[in-house]
Amino acid sequence: MKNFFLKVWSILKEEKQLIWITISVLLIVFFAISLSPRTMQNDTYYTVTIGKLITENGIDMQDNFSWHELPYTYPHWLYDVGMYSIYNTWGWDGIFISTCIFTSLLGICIYFVNCRLSKNNILSFVVTIAVLYLLKGYIAARAQLVTFILFPLIIYNIERFLQNKKIINAIALVLIHTLIANLHVAVWPFTLVLYLPYIGEYLFSILSDFIFYKKFRIFYIKDKTRDIERKLSKDISKEKKEKLELKLKKLTLKLNEIESKNIKIKQKRDKYKPYKITITKNDNTKWLIVILIIAILTGFLTPLGTTPYTYTILTMKSNEMENINEHLPLTLIENTPILCTLIIVLTILIFTNSKIALADLFMLGGLCYLMFSSRRQSSVFVLIGSIPFIRITTNLIKQYIKDSIEDTNKKIINLFTIFVAIAIVLSLGIKFLKPKMNDKYIDKHSYPVEASEWILENLDLDKIKLYNEYNYGSYLLYKGIPVFIDSRADLYAPEFNSPTGEKGDGKDIFSDFLNCSNIGTYYGEIFEKYNITHIILYANSKVNMLIEKADSEKYKQIYKDDDFVIYEILKY
Repeated sequence: MKNFFLKVWSILKEEKQLIWITISVLLIVFFAISLSPRTMQNDTYYTVTIGKLITENGIDMQDNFSWHELPYTYPHWLYDVGMYSIYNTWGWDGIFISTCIFTSLLGICIYFVNCRLSKNNILSFVVTIAVLYLLKGYIAARAQLVTFILFPLIIYNIERFLQNKKIINAIALVLIHTLIANLHVAVWPFTLVLYLPYIGEYLFSILSDFIFYKKFRIFYIKDKTRDIERKLSKDISKEKKEKLELKLKKLTLKLNEIESKNIKIKQKRDKYKPYKITITKNDNTKWLIVILIIAILTGFLTPLGTTPYTYTILTMKSNEMENINEHLPLTLIENTPILCTLIIVLTILIFTNSKIALADLFMLGGLCYLMFSSRRQSSVFVLIGSIPFIRITTNLIKQYIKDSIEDTNKKIINLFTIFVAIAIVLSLGIKFLKPKMNDKYIDKHSYPVEASEWILENLDLDKIKLYNEYNYGSYLLYKGIPVFIDSRADLYAPEFNSPTGEKGDGKDIFSDFLNCSNIGTYYGEIFEKYNITHIILYANSKVNMLIEKADSEKYKQIYKDDDFVIYEILKY
């Protein structure tokens, strides 16, 4: 046994980095799988159903699953087709396994991108585990999980292009944007915004050079000098010539004085780096702007027409932003992990000598703004913000160590470090994995599994207009039952379903549902407005309780189980 450990230790000393990376990847995959939910959520049901429709009939830009006859934009058609292909081959087992695979790829992608950009393998592993933990609420069989994988790759290729100006990175960026435009059109415009911090730093560097080095003053003096030299070359009087020569001498002295000061300023800045924010002028940014312009055009490389350019704008105008929980502004006191993350970042920036690149500061500032505007964007803040966070933390570490980060990593990596990492990740993973062991793919308490079977067996779907609630509408349409509403909130907002493009011509079904479910409007009026014939409700919903207590003569209960109830409407 002793010889075995000695052999392991000798191998470890020789291949520390490789062994650490291998163990890190295995631990990240295990932790990712432990966070992957077994139970499907509502978006997954319509994803599979729409994927089947597209596979069989193509994209017709019409909704085929509600009974309202609305136009539909198919905002993540490619993901829908992919998920249906998996479901059609392996069923819900395949969907669950694909979620585990995508989550693992996400973790591996975060880890390797940060390792390559910061050269800090240990910190990259720790932060990757933390990022996966903070993203656990967003891990599901949804299009966003795939696009999460692509976000760090965009940052990586941008920064590699700025370093080397390799065409392969430019091609990769264009391909990623094209892929996202087809996978999840709602986030496509955001991927273009990721270029702005780098472009902003470049423009600011040009401006700062003009200010620090008085370039405008130099340009003025040189222009004035050329003007005097032109006049001196002409046939002029001696007196005038002497005046011009005196002016030229003064301008030359002034120019020499400014340039001498500039040399001293540059030497001082290069030697002491006195500023908290570092500004780098990278001329490759000019080519990055060209790539951005090409990336903007990738929105046309979809079968969706102009949807990539209009979808996000229409979403921001719609009432989704005010009523769907994930679109509401972030309240820090309600999100302790994000609050702690911000405190750590601000502490490093304010109370230490760590420096931050202006592009990273712009990136963090922009992500914070997005996050406070919509709590859903906290996922993007955590995901992309991990890159500048590791960078500023690594800069802090460099100030207190003599060796390089790579050499320091080699010193820290040993059997004890590996054992601690394995113990912590395994314990956390098991903690999240245990409660899910007995979970079912479909939660019968959240979705009307038995009720939908009863509807299919006892009601004529061609003759009824069924009212249902938002959270389980996707399951109903998955079962082939036309719905009043489902979790495709955009479809039911007037900005999206207007036949003429004018908001006033659209149907505000989403608001009507909210008013009905919250009793903001008498539910009978909504039922009458849409000529509803049957309704299915959660047994504990407000509407059902009012029907049972005060309105039972208008409704005939035709089905009931522990979680759902179905009524036939007798009169409005």
